[in-house]
Amino acid sequence: MSTIPTSASSTATNTSATSSNSSAISAANSAISSAAQSIISGVTNSTADLSSIVSAMVTAQTSAQTTANTTRQNYDNTQLSAIGTLQSSLSSLQSALSGLTTGSALQQLTASASGAGLTATAATGAVASSYSVNVTNIATAQKLVSANALSTTSGIGTGNLTISLGGSPMTVAINSGNNTLAGIANAINASSSNPGVTATVVSGTKGAYLALTSTVTGASNTIQVSTNSTDGLAALATIDSSGNPTTNYTTMIPAQNANLTIDGVSVSSASNAVSNAVTGLTLNLSAAAAGTTQTLTVSPDNTSATTAINAFVSAYNSFVNTATSLSTNSASSSSSSSTSNTAGPLIGDSMLNTIVNSLATTIAQGVTSGGTTASLSAIGLNLQPDGTISVDSTALSNALQNNPSTVQTLFNSTNGVGATLNNSITAYLQTGGIISTRQQALNADLANAQTQAASLQAYAQQLTTQYNAQFTALNTLMAQMQSNSQYLTQLFGGTNSAGALATAKSG
Repeated sequence: MSTIPTSASSTATNTSATSSNSSAISAANSAISSAAQSIISGVTNSTADLSSIVSAMVTAQTSAQTTANTTRQNYDNTQLSAIGTLQSSLSSLQSALSGLTTGSALQQLTASASGAGLTATAATGAVASSYSVNVTNIATAQKLVSANALSTTSGIGTGNLTISLGGSPMTVAINSGNNTLAGIANAINASSSNPGVTATVVSGTKGAYLALTSTVTGASNTIQVSTNSTDGLAALATIDSSGNPTTNYTTMIPAQNANLTIDGVSVSSASNAVSNAVTGLTLNLSAAAAGTTQTLTVSPDNTSATTAINAFVSAYNSFVNTATSLSTNSASSSSSSSTSNTAGPLIGDSMLNTIVNSLATTIAQGVTSGGTTASLSAIGLNLQPDGTISVDSTALSNALQNNPSTVQTLFNSTNGVGATLNNSITAYLQTGGIISTRQQALNADLANAQTQAASLQAYAQQLTTQYNAQFTALNTLMAQMQSNSQYLTQLFGGTNSAGALATAKSG
């Protein structure tokens, strides 16, 4: 059996176990004495509970080992639970560090425009700057409406309609089952090869009209309709059988690109999400921007940086509080209003001390770059006596706004606080690290204890069977002895009576 590490909690448990063993042994000895006295007195019909006697004897034989084994399993399980809690806290801290490990959380940019209809998003490659943006027009998607009114009930014609958008065609078969205006619109919309054209029927005072709308903006995304039909279906074509344009449709909205200038440079875009003009920037245009000149300002996103830093502080403080609860005595009150101290499961634990001290050192020592050391207190993150960090929001905001280089130094991707903490946590959590090594040892010991518990249970059953058999044999022997005693008394007589032989002789 492996030796159980000594701690305040395990010592208290062992003391309790010793007391319990003494009580069990005392009870067993009492029961055995009672049984022995019954045997000595020849009381084979005693009311003594044989099963209780056997149970007490078995307990006396196995109690110490059983209690020690249970204590051992409880210790292992408590340690594993505590280490799991520590492990979870470290993982949460590492997740909170993600944006500060590489410094990416401090490199976020935000873009704002001075007018309406223009927004922008900044991505990798964008730099803090300002731009003058003049929007002539936004990109639009073409919309055509048939020039002539058509019947909503009678058939228009049969044949094939070939509809293309920006050169991508689809062919729709029109027959007697779908050659009404509504049927044609439904056939266009339901086609699996539809390139992005939506058909609707618009009814007016003179009749019904077919409207075709592109779902894609840009000058090159025009709608073309041709047909092989020479009947009424030809009225829905934009080009005739020879490929010449017809006057069967009116252009309600033209297909056009967005046109704008950025710092005087002309830009044309098929989409209103203009992503190919300024590196790392996507400009988003809406109708309100047309005909305006605006200033687009790209600046550091201090809100994102503040959120990331506060998230790190919160996670670190949570880790410190978790480690403290696992390694110190805590007071608890009983129903009698008295208080007692409960030892933390990892009190005095070298593994926990190593982790806590390592992370605390990283927090306290700051970061050295170019011969100058910057501390977290320089940006409003102050170390408290209990090991946690407090945030001076005003100082942090001022540092992000006026001293961003210090913030960048503290959270650089090489030896910054975030990178160093992340590397340490990775080493502690990885397979073969001090946490997994401890867990493996505890799990192995727990498995061994469980095997011993099964062996103890089998041994107790064996003893029970053995003692029952011995007491049964003893009772049988005592019954035989009593029967023989009665027979001899009848034959030879007792102290105050003559037996059968004496009576026969006198006669």
